[in-house]
Amino acid sequence: MKLVFSFANIFTNHTLDVNVRWLAVLYFKNGIDRYWRRVAPHALSEEEKSTLRAGLITNFNEPVNQIATQISVLIAKVARVDCPRQWPELIPTLLESVKVQDDLRQHRALLTFYHVTKTLASKRLAADRKLFYDLASGIYSFACSLWNHHTDTFLQQVCTGDEAAATNSLERTLLSLKVLRKLTVHGFVEPHRSIEVMGFLHTVFERLKQFLECSRNIGGENVCRDRLEKTIILFTKVLLDFLDQHPFSFTPLIQRSLEFAVSYVFTEAGEGVVFERFIVQCMNLIKMIVKNYAYKPSKNIEDSSPETLEAHKIKTAFFTYPTLMEICRRLVTHYFLLTEEELTMWEEDPEGFTVEETGGDSWKYSLRPCTEVLFIDIFHEYNQTLTPVLLEMVHSLQGSTNMEDTSAILIKDAVYNAVGLAAYELFDSVDFDQWFKNQLLSELQVSHNRYKPIRRRVIWLIGQWISVKFKSDLRPMLYEAIRNLLQDQDLVVRIETATTLKLTVDDFEFRTDQFLPYLESMFTLLFQLLQEVTECDTKMHVLHVLSCVIERVNMQIRPYVGCLVQYLPLLWKQSEEHNMLRCAILTTLIHLVQGLGADSKNLYPFLLPVIQLSTDVSQPPHVYLLEDGLELWLVTLENSPCLTPELLRIFQNMSALLELSSENLKNCFKIINAYIFLSSSEFLQMYATDLCRSFCELLKDITTEGQVQVLKVVENVLKVNPVLGPQMFQPLLPSVFRGIIDGERYPMVMSTYLGVMGRVLLQNTSFFSLLLSQMACELGQELDQILGNMIEMWVDRMDNITQPERRKLSALALLSLLPSVNSVIQDKFCGIINISVEGLHDVMTEDPETGTYKDCMLMSHFEEPKVTEDEEPPTEQDKRKKMLALKDPVHTVSLQQFVYEKLKAQQELLGEQGFHALMETVDTEIVAQLQEFLQGF
Repeated sequence: MKLVFSFANIFTNHTLDVNVRWLAVLYFKNGIDRYWRRVAPHALSEEEKSTLRAGLITNFNEPVNQIATQISVLIAKVARVDCPRQWPELIPTLLESVKVQDDLRQHRALLTFYHVTKTLASKRLAADRKLFYDLASGIYSFACSLWNHHTDTFLQQVCTGDEAAATNSLERTLLSLKVLRKLTVHGFVEPHRSIEVMGFLHTVFERLKQFLECSRNIGGENVCRDRLEKTIILFTKVLLDFLDQHPFSFTPLIQRSLEFAVSYVFTEAGEGVVFERFIVQCMNLIKMIVKNYAYKPSKNIEDSSPETLEAHKIKTAFFTYPTLMEICRRLVTHYFLLTEEELTMWEEDPEGFTVEETGGDSWKYSLRPCTEVLFIDIFHEYNQTLTPVLLEMVHSLQGSTNMEDTSAILIKDAVYNAVGLAAYELFDSVDFDQWFKNQLLSELQVSHNRYKPIRRRVIWLIGQWISVKFKSDLRPMLYEAIRNLLQDQDLVVRIETATTLKLTVDDFEFRTDQFLPYLESMFTLLFQLLQEVTECDTKMHVLHVLSCVIERVNMQIRPYVGCLVQYLPLLWKQSEEHNMLRCAILTTLIHLVQGLGADSKNLYPFLLPVIQLSTDVSQPPHVYLLEDGLELWLVTLENSPCLTPELLRIFQNMSALLELSSENLKNCFKIINAYIFLSSSEFLQMYATDLCRSFCELLKDITTEGQVQVLKVVENVLKVNPVLGPQMFQPLLPSVFRGIIDGERYPMVMSTYLGVMGRVLLQNTSFFSLLLSQMACELGQELDQILGNMIEMWVDRMDNITQPERRKLSALALLSLLPSVNSVIQDKFCGIINISVEGLHDVMTEDPETGTYKDCMLMSHFEEPKVTEDEEPPTEQDKRKKMLALKDPVHTVSLQQFVYEKLKAQQELLGEQGFHALMETVDTEIVAQLQEFLQGF
């Protein structure tokens, strides 16, 4: 523990090198998590901690800002564990220290005060919350006074033009406001009952106005201006956080908040003082009030709380028709307009422009996405009021637009943007089909360069409406327009057109027959676009569009993919440093393989190395590529016409994948099954030993579902190769046997156990006898006793089996024990017949014309299924499964015939009298049902 004291001595010694002190404070800070708690191994003693705590708050005079911040965080970490019980003097010491006249000590104490408050506010246990409530109520008045003092000092210094002093005061204002934010938001259960809290929040609006006016006097890019904007944003965060945590306590502030935000964002009051981040925060404030669930009455007003009704009343009184109309018009005709910067970016960096336009997750912090979200929320809440306003704006723009009037073009772009964003709300008010035919289609055909914003916006607009209201018979006209726009001279228009094409083919009303005449040309144009764009994000986007097209048209894509197939290896090589682009390539390959079917074998020289890399856990890219790589591996196997040496070799990756036991395990099992169906003999000859070893390890620590997946693989092996399969997976079978006779409690697992054992018993009798002998030896019981226990449990747990195939398999397997003179089997004869009759009920269907029964699971020959346009054609694996079924007793042996033959053989073995005595052990109702099924034999 001397080392901890050494670190403390080092970082508090200002004569040492800064880098050495920096390392010392970091080591000390990181050591708190390891050594400070009493239960930690090698924990510090209470005496040692007491000495260290005293040293940490002896003086606040650290001259280096970065080290001072780390010391403050360090003290906060200790406070999280010890304050207030073991460190009651911390808060009083900090409160005294922030009053001193020494600027450095005052600032460092205030910095520490903030970090301690922030840390204590983050604790969530009820006892800790109570302590923080007590702390907040005790120091809130002081914190308000401190903040007001530093704020007033800053404002006075700004007026006198002392910028250096103002900057220092502003830093203290910012820190004290951060403290107040934590106390206000997290320090009170019902903050509206505190006069001081509500007083502070009302003061926030006055201070905001003062600080915004200050921003007029502090121009340019400098430290003071930057901190001033940070402080203004912090004021808005106080309001937003308080609204989020205490919506009903915020009710008295709703009117003032809306008036403040709307005046600065939607009137001239904000001109010259507002900046982008502040506008975003104000819009977020409006949005949170408009959307707040706590302020929305129930459909049945009587079910709403008085607080909800009061808040709703304030909202309704504020959002009058003139206010809503002005907000809507300002949003559309001011905030939706493309700016000079955006237009310049369009020209100079078109791909960057398209990425910026998407907004992504940045709506909280970026102005354009934020304005669009606010518009959507307000329009949704007040659609009856705002629909006529927006429609009037649309009607005023009908007809041709002067190409020389850039302002008119940008206004039209903004209005069309609004109509696209409000598509769902305008469903009953806009006849989009007529608008498309009479106006929008002609606007897409205007090729003038200055009209490109409208071409882009109209094709985007159609994409927004395609799933809302767009007649199917208009699609060919749209496809024609899309094909033309994919040849547009402007790259941004072409990228936007590709996006709309994706939305169109993704729509549930998409019809392949309408699209096929345009498939070749569109696919070629999309491929050209993919080659032309250079940014990783844009290539990913275009690849995604191509993938969607391939997925929807499936086999129809085969004649047109040659160019893409040749290009993808080059793109894969170029994207070595861009794993997300490689993920997009993998997705495209998945759809390509599905579309090409058996012809995908021609892709193997490129495809298999890609799968190899993506699924190799020793390669760093697997972190990004594994999920898609496994999916590609699976579809490649499912569509493979035969097993190649290279495809077989890739399975070397599987052992490490099974060891991961990750969420990808399910796909791993599917891949193993696909290999078994593809070529069980070659595959098992090479990998059965390793696979069996991996399965034995997995079964030691795996979920019930995982157990079932492992056993299903074994079941498929036995189905495909009933002779060698049991030998290859022999180490697993004793546990299956034990599971059956012990009465495995999970129905899914028991069902699979019985499926595995049913295969062995029915299709490899000699191996079953060896297994029975092995189990009798291991358990120290008689062979007949083990067999009897197994049959008894099988009969008892037959209801665990829900799949008809497995139920029939169980009946066939148990019947295969007949004929027999074995007393145990004869003793269980009644149970075997019960199972057989249950199986007959499952599989026998009555011919209404002849009144006879037939086994519905029987298959006599393979038929290529007829596939409709909306159905996916069968994969090569589907065909393999069908061929396998033609050799499977479940599908080739008539249960009715099998029952008859086994009973007849038993009768011949025992004689008429012996057989009659045996049948008397069966319930008369079961016998009657059996006789009905066996009519005609």
